[in-house]
Amino acid sequence: MTRVVTLPGDGIGPEIMPAALEVLRTLVNVDVEEHLFGGASIDAHGVALTDEVLAACRASDAVLLAAVGGPKWDTTDPDKPRPEQGLLGLRKELGLFANLRPVRALPALHAASPLREERIAGTDLLVVRELTGGIYFGAKTRTATSASDLCAYSSEEIERIARVAFKAARRRVTSVDKANVLETSRLWREVVTGVHASEFPEVELEHVLVDNAAMQLVSTPSRFDVIVTENMFGDILSDEAAMITGSIGMLPSASLGADGPGVFEPVHGSAPDIAGKGIANPLAMFLSVALLLRHGLHLEAEAVAIESAVDRALADGLRTHDLGGDAGTAQATDAVLAQL
Repeated sequence: MTRVVTLPGDGIGPEIMPAALEVLRTLVNVDVEEHLFGGASIDAHGVALTDEVLAACRASDAVLLAAVGGPKWDTTDPDKPRPEQGLLGLRKELGLFANLRPVRALPALHAASPLREERIAGTDLLVVRELTGGIYFGAKTRTATSASDLCAYSSEEIERIARVAFKAARRRVTSVDKANVLETSRLWREVVTGVHASEFPEVELEHVLVDNAAMQLVSTPSRFDVIVTENMFGDILSDEAAMITGSIGMLPSASLGADGPGVFEPVHGSAPDIAGKGIANPLAMFLSVALLLRHGLHLEAEAVAIESAVDRALADGLRTHDLGGDAGTAQATDAVLAQL
């Protein structure tokens, strides 16, 4: 039996996770094991990720994560636990170096985007973000009056994420860096160029500085196919790209390693301001289930079935609150299940 570990987390997480499991179980038979994670785990155990939960995740076929964090656990004290430490720990311990964030501009949601329809029409891109290196994982120092965060990358780390991007590309890889300023970016550019020349010469490669890439994402997003970039740049650019879809509540993600289980989660946060109201948008969670089926369980037809059901439900008029409508979590779930 396929084993999926679920981590509902915080805020709206415990509301959208049951909806996601309804959709998943419509298509496949899975054994589900739920665990505390993030702020909920801090409250119960004092840490965001326990050794027991990490072991369960390692032993699973895939991990489905909802959301973590909230004002309750916000702190600037480096000695206090934070929910996000669970995310970073899970990615590092499972070796999840590649984060995939697909972004599609659906015709049904063109009006929901803050960008004009003629700018976003035809957008279908993938952000490939390096997930276990860079400034998020570098050595950190802190005194009363100064602080530092080390940004470091090795050639091996850059090579493996570049290969993921080139394999996913249909026509072009856009490698994003800050090579005019940062030494890590100069290495990044050299290594990506080398991988392209030796292994993927049939794919077009371009190098774009991160500030220029941010501008082009809102001016001409349809020009992009695959964007590959380092950890912090990828974090920022993928959230920017999410607004092309009309709401960050529409964006799923997959975090993958060389082997072992991947982690599949929506990009949105825990939205504590709407938690418990039954109005959270579960569609990014459903699309994350589709990525779990595609990349975690290698069930392409079932993944496409979910993506198609979400598309058809939106085309039929489904709109959650963040998309300008009044459908709640239950109504959105019923609309997608009806299409399945």
